[in-house]
Amino acid sequence: MALQEGDFIRLRYTGRVGENIFDTTDEENAKEEGIYNPRAEYGPVTVRLGSHHIIIGLEDELVGKEVGAEGEVDVPPEKAFGGAHEDEAVKSVPVTQFREKPPQRGMRVEVEGREGVVVDVIGRRAVVDFNHPLAGKTLNYSYAILEKVEEPVEQIKGLIKLFSGRTDIGITIADGTVELELPPAITYDRRWMVWRGTLVREIFENYSDINDVVMKETISRPEKPEAAPEIIETAEPEETNETEE
Repeated sequence: MALQEGDFIRLRYTGRVGENIFDTTDEENAKEEGIYNPRAEYGPVTVRLGSHHIIIGLEDELVGKEVGAEGEVDVPPEKAFGGAHEDEAVKSVPVTQFREKPPQRGMRVEVEGREGVVVDVIGRRAVVDFNHPLAGKTLNYSYAILEKVEEPVEQIKGLIKLFSGRTDIGITIADGTVELELPPAITYDRRWMVWRGTLVREIFENYSDINDVVMKETISRPEKPEAAPEIIETAEPEETNETEE
């Protein structure tokens, strides 16, 4: 059956600009191209067609295909990361907005929810280019549609991985409530904190029977270290100079 908008699928893909890979779900491809990120979670991704979880040009290619389909598609800039470089997307930002470390040329930064690259630092201001590095470029994607994901728990698990990269969150669905069992200290995960609002919004948009999303973080009392066994010293027998007769 042909796939349509609203379907969840598991997808494997590799994106190229010319001969260079810039994005891939394949760990070996990433290592060979020198773009491997040890903190990334490689492997097929779960996406919902029609939600723009992938670039529009690739999404358009997949709608109407069937599970098991493999192929390639060239994606023009207007259906990828936009057209030519836009001067108005280059902004001057006070260095006080960079709290973690001072801005330097070439540094990728996030300002008010937008990602960009520092292209210059002049006095107390940084010049940030918010144009996407691949703006104006035609992309090539190879892909394989592995399966259709039907179970809501697996769908939400896929969204969590897609948005936050995490695979350690438990999910249960009952009586109109999605409960997420969060690992301890997840509030220190900046990516999770940024994207959890998007996750909740998409759950409400995609599942009309879900009325509540509960996020539960359980912190257990640490175990007490075992006490070292008490060593009882025994007195050694006193030496004597007496001899037996």
